[in-house]
Amino acid sequence: MADVNRGNRPLSPHLTIYRPQLTSMSSILTRITGNAMLVAALLIVWWFLAAATSPEAFATANGFITSWFGDLVMFFSLLGLWYHTLAGIRHLIWDNGYGLDIPTAEKMGWAALVGSVVLTIITALII
Repeated sequence: MADVNRGNRPLSPHLTIYRPQLTSMSSILTRITGNAMLVAALLIVWWFLAAATSPEAFATANGFITSWFGDLVMFFSLLGLWYHTLAGIRHLIWDNGYGLDIPTAEKMGWAALVGSVVLTIITALII
């Protein structure tokens, strides 16, 4: 039978052992932005349902969405939408077998991050 007394060694590698890499962090950020966009979509659905229900319900929903907090949520949802889109394009490129080497993958990760910020600012200024 195996020795069950293993001392203070970790049973598996933990996040404190490895240095975070841009590709792993961007993968996590893609999942976070996907879930965050769901929250924004639910707010928009609430706004549409309130518009179809009554003027009082619409005033409540519209007041929330146009408040400073609602504007902040929508701005960061826009940032998440752009990031999620650019990360998806990066994955489509990877699926075709291009850009899989580490330097190119790092550049594409930074391009998705910087591109999402720039596109968010441009979109926010236009709207």
